[in-house]
Amino acid sequence: MNGREAFARLAPFIQEYMYRKQWSELREAQVEACRVLLDTPHHLLIASGTASGKTEAAFFPALTELFERPSSSVGILYIGPLKALINDQFERIKELLREGEVPVWHWHGDVAQAEKTKLMQRPCGVLQITPESLEGLLMNRPNAIPALFQDLRYIMIDEVHAFMGADRGIQVQSQLSRLERMASCTPRRIGLSATLSDYDTAAHWLSGGSRQAVEVVSPQGGRKLKLSVEHFSFPDPRDEREAEHLELAKQNYYNFIYDHTNTKKALVFTNSRSDAELTTLELRRIAAKRQERDVFHVHHGSISAMLREETEAALRTGPGPAVAAATVTLELGIDLGELERVVQLGAPYSCSSFVQRLGRSGRRGDAASEMMFLCAEEEDETAQLPARMPWMLLRAIAVIELYIRERWVEPPSLRKKPMGVLYHQTMSTLKSIGEAEPAELARAVLTLPAFRNVEPEEYRKLLQYLLATDHIQQTEEGTLIIGLGGEKIVNNFRFYAVFKDDEEHVVYDGSEEIGSITTVPPPGYCFTLAGKLWKVEEVDNKHKAVYVKSSRGKVDTLWVGGGGDIHTRVLQKMRQVLEEHTLYPYLAPGAVNRLERARRLARESGLLTSPVIPAGGDSLFILPWAGSKQFRTLERLLKNNLHSSMGLRQVVPMEPYYMVVSGRAEAEELLSAIHTELAEMEDTESILAAGEAPYLGKYDEFVPPELVRRAFATDGLDAEGLSKALKEQGQEKNQ
Repeated sequence: MNGREAFARLAPFIQEYMYRKQWSELREAQVEACRVLLDTPHHLLIASGTASGKTEAAFFPALTELFERPSSSVGILYIGPLKALINDQFERIKELLREGEVPVWHWHGDVAQAEKTKLMQRPCGVLQITPESLEGLLMNRPNAIPALFQDLRYIMIDEVHAFMGADRGIQVQSQLSRLERMASCTPRRIGLSATLSDYDTAAHWLSGGSRQAVEVVSPQGGRKLKLSVEHFSFPDPRDEREAEHLELAKQNYYNFIYDHTNTKKALVFTNSRSDAELTTLELRRIAAKRQERDVFHVHHGSISAMLREETEAALRTGPGPAVAAATVTLELGIDLGELERVVQLGAPYSCSSFVQRLGRSGRRGDAASEMMFLCAEEEDETAQLPARMPWMLLRAIAVIELYIRERWVEPPSLRKKPMGVLYHQTMSTLKSIGEAEPAELARAVLTLPAFRNVEPEEYRKLLQYLLATDHIQQTEEGTLIIGLGGEKIVNNFRFYAVFKDDEEHVVYDGSEEIGSITTVPPPGYCFTLAGKLWKVEEVDNKHKAVYVKSSRGKVDTLWVGGGGDIHTRVLQKMRQVLEEHTLYPYLAPGAVNRLERARRLARESGLLTSPVIPAGGDSLFILPWAGSKQFRTLERLLKNNLHSSMGLRQVVPMEPYYMVVSGRAEAEELLSAIHTELAEMEDTESILAAGEAPYLGKYDEFVPPELVRRAFATDGLDAEGLSKALKEQGQEKNQ
């Protein structure tokens, strides 16, 4: 099918839409999507870059079918990871359907109940929803599901990569199977993503529980890129003599950010909400000092919906400069229009995140995608050898090189023993059906695609534990119902989500909601939220509210900064960057200088000669150059299996880059012992401490500890990957 043929088969209102938009032709992804959806019965995975027309590629042929053959229920179910993304797509689809007479509904926590009631009374058209709201529907309105979805034709999952490998992805996969059973429908599935490289795994995930094949549409399109990386060295803050220099270095850093953003429409990405807040506060202070206009905003999950929408509007349609410091909330598919620059403070933890953030700019015509990395790191010449490495700068270069040169992004890691989500789907299913025979409940849950690796015996232990803890009860007839303990969990709106969400207090300035915080400060305390300083006037714990007024006090933020898991491939690329003499054209002078000093130190110190090197005295450095999961494996192997035999006094992890080990072991001896342990290991559970059962998810606390322990050993550790990474270093050394 060529572009002209595809266009001719689209509904007239879509053709009119294209004329209004002055689109001269369909893009490659759109033509291919028309072929798959109009001429085959297959599911579809659209894997193409940001601003490549993925949304239209999915909707054009699907809406054409609804136009030609109207559905007697909701015809298209669109599942998005963020409310902001759903709001954005809702506006885009509303315009597309202006002439098509296909209703569009959206359903999430911020949508008025009146709109939801209208949909329930007349199910039709397109429904856009979050996984959490869909969970609420399946649990609490099971009798409405057939009428809502009996003639469902398509399920679209946007930003597939944001779900795969996460508990939310297991939840979505389970929801698809449950919905199809409850509504007796067989919709086709469409997945959308800009950051996939492992199409087979993604296609397997998308088709989970379905027998239909998945076709992948992945047009290869080049895009102009404009990248730069600069480095800022901060003196050690613990040195009182350096305090003045540190303050000056920070001023230079924030002035640099200000000078490169304040006249543009720009996004400043940070890796934590705290950094987004502090950066916005500093940029506003500079604007006030220079008596220039305040064009700065902040956007993250703890900001009120109204303020987030104001930020999005300023970037998308506002007349002048607008700068937003943001976290992952603006990383995913929201179209913010013609952004001129994206700034990344620090380095993303993954290539996937880099690609998403890069795609926020250059979305119009032939404009280049422009991204500037600013890596600020402490530098202390007296610190231990590995601590003197610019890890953030190395990570920035590694993610750029892996994607730009090799088009590599992290493959999704699908969990084999998602015990916490198993609990969640068990309780949700039981709530939906009211009561069930144990065998009936087991059949309903264990046949969901995400739980195919859970053994019947493991599920029996889970049910026995839930009976013992009163999360479920057995009736006199032998059927299972939700118990009193379970009611408290299931009947709370927080149960709809499988991701961890700390209970938050809402912050008010008078009657205006500013956002929310997880740590509740006492009256008189000052903190920053929405890029401004506030002083606590009153705390209402009963209604979970904090009342504040504007302040000029000290700066503090009330969230714990989150890191992220790093893939082994990124660590290995970081090692390669240190080892080689390659010059990277996107490095600014400060970054060039810092990298050269790091390379010289690495060569002179022997840092790259072996994974285990002497550190002076009875200490050793271990640099496995392996990902977060493998690093955790090595840490436990050392602490629990080699502690006594190797005479290890102390193991201090500096995750995920290196460890400092003290004891009587020699470097070669310890490395040999690590290899031997890994070669002889039959089960990763053997390297866990007695009674150790770390939680991997929100609901693990309700699962028997032995199953949590097994899940962590299976999904949280990787002995095979660690062994492979260490062996590859040994082979390099011998070449």
